[in-house]
Amino acid sequence: LDVSMDTWSYFHTCLMSMWLHRFYIYSAVAFGISLWIVIQFTTTRTKRKGAKSHGNPSSPEGTEYKLGNGCASPQALEAHVAGVKIFYGSQTGTAKRFAKALAEAVTSLNLPVEVINMGDCDPEDGLAEETSSRNICVFLVATYIDGQPPESAAWFCKWLEEAANDFRVGKGFLQGLRYAVFGLGNSAYVDHYNTVGRRMDRWLWMLSASRIMTRAEGDCNVAQSKHGSIEADFEAWKAKFLTRLQVLCKGEKKPCSGKCKKGKCKSSGKQSKESSDHEHGTSEHENTEAEELSETSSEEEAGSTESVIDVEDLGNIMGHMKKAKREQELQEGAAGAGRKEEAERREMITPALREALTKQGYKLIGSHSGVKLCRWTKSMLRGRGGCYKHTFYGIESHRCMEATPSLACANKCVFCWRHHTNPVGTEWRWKMDQPEVILQEALEKHQNMIRQFRG
Repeated sequence: LDVSMDTWSYFHTCLMSMWLHRFYIYSAVAFGISLWIVIQFTTTRTKRKGAKSHGNPSSPEGTEYKLGNGCASPQALEAHVAGVKIFYGSQTGTAKRFAKALAEAVTSLNLPVEVINMGDCDPEDGLAEETSSRNICVFLVATYIDGQPPESAAWFCKWLEEAANDFRVGKGFLQGLRYAVFGLGNSAYVDHYNTVGRRMDRWLWMLSASRIMTRAEGDCNVAQSKHGSIEADFEAWKAKFLTRLQVLCKGEKKPCSGKCKKGKCKSSGKQSKESSDHEHGTSEHENTEAEELSETSSEEEAGSTESVIDVEDLGNIMGHMKKAKREQELQEGAAGAGRKEEAERREMITPALREALTKQGYKLIGSHSGVKLCRWTKSMLRGRGGCYKHTFYGIESHRCMEATPSLACANKCVFCWRHHTNPVGTEWRWKMDQPEVILQEALEKHQNMIRQFRG
């Protein structure tokens, strides 16, 4: 008992002493924390200065991190190019083989590279991540039967097309993504030559992605191939891509203009080059200026379009989309030399469709119009009441004519009087009748149907 009392007295004395001197204890703890913060701040600042000196090409410390091929090491490249991702869509394996060859070439530059099959990639999440990853995305895609993408790239291309044309998706959705496209096709099929590669390039551009170089096209047709074969076309494009990649590694937006004097480049951080390199730089400089012009227009277009659109503006949006679609068709028609002339416009109502619509009670007019007796007209003539027009506006239902100058419609409304057997079309592509004839016959046929209720 005495021992326990002594222990308690000792602890009580210590606690009382600490309580009486608590101000000094608090001051010591605060001083220790302040000292730790100062040390951490000084250390971090020193590290940042060291990183800047290593990243500066003009400093001697930064020179040690240069590789023999003229491209900076991964430490120095962190702010410019983090790596390369190669997406391929292949049906026969050619695009896959090219993707592996390109990956080996990029690896020689000491850059991380990843080869991805478009069929194994979720485009919405995968591409969105690349907008801030500082990676360069390369798309190698072939054109399959009738201008369609390969089976492995079908969903990837479908998502890109829908995202580019959907007004609900912001036009700046892929802003920050840097990409290059190489298409594989055969010019023997004039109508569909490299269609998928061209469309993919346009869809990415419409979503505000930035081209690092112009689109290239490989041709399986040896007679028309620019370099003699599709393999040679790819090798030529690969050399340009690697040169462009090295330029981006150095943090330069444009390659050398080729106007340097005495073999010395005026741009900071550039080494002397031979005259052949200057000529190559000149051609790439011109290509880059053209690319930047298209990118600028893309950004302006994306900036002028709001991500949230009022319902009242949908008409204008759809009009712009149709106009862009028509321009696209005109461009594709001009690119396909020797395309056959458009066949003569046909009639909208085929014999089978005419028979089906006649059974449903239509009175057909010409080749694309029709009139039908509304059930509320019959009800009004029989004294059983009219429709909402009679209730709200005083319009007698038997004086209303249910007619249309175009039996075609792109919608399938639940209460439509067409019964969804009508032709479907979003734009006019049939023969056209005279409006006076349509109006005259519509009135005559409507009056004839009304007369059938006489007596």
